[in-house]
Amino acid sequence: MRLPRFFNLPAITLVVPLAACGLLLSGIGEGGGTLFLLLTTLVLIGTVLVAVFHAEVIAHRIGEPLGTLVLALAVTVIEVSLIVSMMLSGGDEARSLARDTVFATVMIICNGVVGICLLSGSIRHRIVSYRAEGSSSALSVLAALTTLTLILPQFTTTTVGPSYSTSQLAFASLMSLILYLVFVFVQTVRHKDHFLPIALANDDPETHGEAPALSTAWASFAFLFLALIGVVGLAKKLSPAIKSGVDHIGAPQAVIGVAIALLVLLPETLAALNAARRNQIQTSLNLALGSALATIGLTIPAVGAVAIAMGITLDLGLPAKEIVLLALTLMVSAITVIGGQATIMQGTVHLVLFAVFLFLAVVP
Repeated sequence: MRLPRFFNLPAITLVVPLAACGLLLSGIGEGGGTLFLLLTTLVLIGTVLVAVFHAEVIAHRIGEPLGTLVLALAVTVIEVSLIVSMMLSGGDEARSLARDTVFATVMIICNGVVGICLLSGSIRHRIVSYRAEGSSSALSVLAALTTLTLILPQFTTTTVGPSYSTSQLAFASLMSLILYLVFVFVQTVRHKDHFLPIALANDDPETHGEAPALSTAWASFAFLFLALIGVVGLAKKLSPAIKSGVDHIGAPQAVIGVAIALLVLLPETLAALNAARRNQIQTSLNLALGSALATIGLTIPAVGAVAIAMGITLDLGLPAKEIVLLALTLMVSAITVIGGQATIMQGTVHLVLFAVFLFLAVVP
């Protein structure tokens, strides 16, 4: 039996985001019972899968590299809203929230997402290829942004501790936003060809199918936004259960941020992995690195503006262990992208670094 369709989209892809948002608004299970946690987890998984579906519909309609920006920007905007709301309600404990979230996101994307994409693609296709000129420019911006926002505050002398003064925070926020906007201009206008997937000899245009109608793409955009609201909101609802688990094993509180970041980044991870399995590693890298850049280039200016307006002091500078991990990640990432090709070796190295990050987050 053929399933019903609306806007030329399967009905299930419209129902699941609405169900996720309905679950958020209903207030059901605020006590955190086992049944509620199970229901929330199942709806979260379904919403992640639907978000990936809608992102791919939009990407198919508008093409690369614009298509890969949609999911990254949508997730980042909602993530910024989540961080700001938690920062305003979290008191002094939220001073390092932006730093921990941004650092976890960068490590998850650059090691976890990139690693699983390279490994999956190279297992299936032996050697995967991508455009070094596009990926290396994205990585250079990422290195500048992470150093400016996560490392430099630890070494400035105007203020005591890992924080910027008001003028320094405003300057760093402005520079971060400028760097990100210039990157988007380069990626989508000036040097768009540097970010296009490499044409493969066995590519068959017919396998990609006809691009969806404009009305279908707009419907997918609306339901993608709803799905991402559901993903972030349900992840936040699950955070008390995650906190209880973290307390039970005696792990640091920073693990909560890592766990929530992993949940929020699930749609991007699955979309990048799907592209890698189709031997479209450039699309995977566009999505992964673009998401990391959006996380810093949009999050830090937004959070910085709120902090300045509300008189909140932000702890941005990373401790020594995290600085070492970040520097190692950037160095290995540079070596990976500069060659324009990768095998299972590069994928394994990134995944090992990801495992180190997770292990040291639990056992610092």
